[in-house]
Amino acid sequence: MQKSSRHSKITGNFGEALILYWLSKRGFECAHVDHIGIDLIARRPSSEEVLGISVKCRSRSDPKDEAGVNFLYKNDEKIEAACRAFRCVPYIAMVVDHGTTVRGYLTTLHHARTGYPGQQWRMSPTATEQYKCDPHVEWFELASISGNWPAER
Repeated sequence: MQKSSRHSKITGNFGEALILYWLSKRGFECAHVDHIGIDLIARRPSSEEVLGISVKCRSRSDPKDEAGVNFLYKNDEKIEAACRAFRCVPYIAMVVDHGTTVRGYLTTLHHARTGYPGQQWRMSPTATEQYKCDPHVEWFELASISGNWPAER
């Protein structure tokens, strides 16, 4: 499938909006922010915890593509600095469109770095099942069915 010339930018905006929607739907007070290091700020409804969230979103053409989402160590300081400025806990969110399934994940930066070492959030079937069993990773899946929406007529 051919994607638009601005698909990467649109994908990033979609990921941020989807995580914002998901948080809002679950009672979080949240806002999109334009700040180096974080994209969203949210207050957890069951506590005083404020999350500073960096969102990464990827669109995969092949549903069998198991490529992970890169989140590089060099960005950690930017995330942490923004979170210090806003007095919030550093979080990362990943959104991956695998064609028929859109998956979203949210966890603290600390848990991502200690529980899943490396600079990549893996997307293999084994990894996605592991995230579902991890109480420190919040996740969702959405079915993506194109229906009667052809690219050409």
